[in-house]
Amino acid sequence: MENKKSKVVVVMPAYNAAQTLKQTLDAIPEGSCDEVLLVDDNSNDDTVKVAKELGLKVIKHDKNMGYGANQKTCYKTALEMGADIVVMVHPDYQYDPRLVPFLAGLIEQDICDVMFANRIRTRKEALKGGMPFYKYFFNRCLTILENVVLGLNLGEYHTGYRAYSRKVLETINFEANSDDFVFDQHIVVQMALAGFRIGDIPVPTKYFAEASSINFKRSVQYGLGILWILVKYILHKWNIVKYRQFEIKK
Repeated sequence: MENKKSKVVVVMPAYNAAQTLKQTLDAIPEGSCDEVLLVDDNSNDDTVKVAKELGLKVIKHDKNMGYGANQKTCYKTALEMGADIVVMVHPDYQYDPRLVPFLAGLIEQDICDVMFANRIRTRKEALKGGMPFYKYFFNRCLTILENVVLGLNLGEYHTGYRAYSRKVLETINFEANSDDFVFDQHIVVQMALAGFRIGDIPVPTKYFAEASSINFKRSVQYGLGILWILVKYILHKWNIVKYRQFEIKK
């Protein structure tokens, strides 16, 4: 990206991504980021070995701590590295890495504070890309509900492809969030409360054997977790119950 002044750090929360890591890294446009950090959540394969061979900065959890906990390490470390913009790219190649400069660019140009890559451009495209119908259905239902409750107008809340400005990560209390998958929704609620500008751009849907995905049982737990965080949001905003999770960092 021409005239890039901000330091862009790509973070990769990894778990058993040895087979797809190089493919993902090679697809990131040259010059669109300054450093790549991989945080391994105690994988059972050679993810760490492959990452080091590729020259990435690597942090390995001594035990499996969960997707949300992995992101916490990603963001804390990226800030310590001096990142102005942090782009989360899953190393399983489920999301197209070519979007990195576009996600980061809209933040650098001060158009948005946060950017999401939206997989639901059309129902036909999402299902053709391999998204199970039950995931598509619940994705749509929960996205509509979250838009209504939070007063936003996002195309999808459940994407794992996101970019954050440094100010966002320094303002919200993301370390108080869940260590599990629902972390992604906790951080959205925090950003909505803080009044940050959230935008999105389309990305193709890709589901395949090596791509990470949660099963039906975990999906139900995830959905219930979203409903609970929305209840907490309403209670907090209406000053009925105040939650430390939603407090702004001093």
